[in-house]
Amino acid sequence: MTTPRQPYRQNPFLRTSYTLIAPLYDFVIEAPMRAARKHSLAALPAMAGQNVLVSGAGTGLDLPHLPTMHRYTALDFNADMLARARPRGAHLDIDFILGDSMALPFDDAQFDVVVLHLIVAVVPEPHRALSEAARVLKPGGKILLFDKFLQPGQRAPVRRLLNGLSRRMATRMDVVFEEVLSQVPQLTVESDTPALGGGWFRKIILNKH
Repeated sequence: MTTPRQPYRQNPFLRTSYTLIAPLYDFVIEAPMRAARKHSLAALPAMAGQNVLVSGAGTGLDLPHLPTMHRYTALDFNADMLARARPRGAHLDIDFILGDSMALPFDDAQFDVVVLHLIVAVVPEPHRALSEAARVLKPGGKILLFDKFLQPGQRAPVRRLLNGLSRRMATRMDVVFEEVLSQVPQLTVESDTPALGGGWFRKIILNKH
C-alpha cells in the first residue's frame, strides 16, 4: 500500500510550532477575525444538504458560525488543533479528519463548497493547497477564501523580511494571491473584497468551471 503524500512533513518545525501554539491560538486570533469569518461564511449556499469541506480547520473557530443545514468535514494537519475543534462542532453533522491541505485524502469532485480560512498563506506550498481544494470541489462549486496576501508588485519590505522566520513557525507573509491562482486555471474569481489590515486580509470567492 502506497503511503499518501504529505507535503507538510517537509516542515516538521511548523508542525511542532502549531502544537505549541494551539493553547494560545484562540486567544490571539478569535476576536480580531470573528467578523471577517462570519462574513465569509455567509456566502455558504442557502440550499440545504451541501457537502462542505473546511480545509485547515485549526481549532475550529469557523465551526460556531456554520449553519446546521449542511454536511461538514473538518481537516487539519495537527491533532492538538483538531482536539480543540471537536467541541465547537458538537451541533453539526461533521467528521474530523487528520490530514494535509496540500494532499487531501478525498476523491475528486466530492464537495460542493471548500472553506479555506487562514490556510493558503500558512502552508509551505500555497498553490498546492488551492489546487487540492479545486480537485475535490465539484464543477460549479465554490471556494470561500479568507487570508492575507500581498498585492502584485507590492514591495512590503518588513513583511518579506519577517517571512523567513514566520513561515517556519506559523505563517507565510509573502504570498501573492494572483500568482497562486494563476497555477490553478480551473478556478475563477467571483468576488474579491478587502477584510482587515488595510486590504492585507481579503475575502475571496472562487468558482470552479
